[in-house]
Amino acid sequence: MPTSSPDALPPIVVFDLDGTLAETAGDLIGTLNVILEREGLPPVAVSQARELIGAGARALIQRGFSAGGRELTPDRLDELFRVFLAHYGQHLCDVSHLFPGVVPSLDRLEEAGYRLAVCTNKPEDHSVRLLELLGVKARFAAICGRDTFPYFKPDPRHLTETIARAGGDPARAVMVGDSRTDVATAKAAGIPVVAVPFGYTDVPVEELEPDVVISHFDALYEAVRQLDRGAA
Repeated sequence: MPTSSPDALPPIVVFDLDGTLAETAGDLIGTLNVILEREGLPPVAVSQARELIGAGARALIQRGFSAGGRELTPDRLDELFRVFLAHYGQHLCDVSHLFPGVVPSLDRLEEAGYRLAVCTNKPEDHSVRLLELLGVKARFAAICGRDTFPYFKPDPRHLTETIARAGGDPARAVMVGDSRTDVATAKAAGIPVVAVPFGYTDVPVEELEPDVVISHFDALYEAVRQLDRGAA
């Protein structure tokens, strides 16, 4: 379990991005479908691939090709992954949007003295630009992606290094996420975790045994206060 710093660092809330702060499935699967169309394969419905978003773009591409009856070699998958990133980088926020209640929740946490950060397996450049397009980039003291450090979720160092970069107190940190990866990362780091059930997960988040599940961001502040080990 992390210990408090003698320098009285601020408490911190660290968010996942896709499926936690923002509904991004439409743009991610939209990019997948552009690739499938170019390859002469049928498109994939958002409802069919939504649970794979948490597994990353490679898994999405593989699902799309498998659904069309075509398998990919590792080299071809790597090539299409690069194509995916390039296209998606130009369409980060065509239909993506923050989930209801995100901005008021960030306001309330900041007013209570919490520092805010993002720890995501999305590439850092995409993450920063998307949050800027969504109008909330400046709210976060650190935005750390899959390529920010030599390791990424579920490696707990991705989370602990994000906290350090943001200047938060690891002993008063809370993670907020939507997937198996997020819950596993937080648990490995010894940090309590709040899960949201409206994101991208292959099983109901309750089965992952997070510390708290909230169905709307309106409930986030009270959940964080419940889990903040240094809260008055």
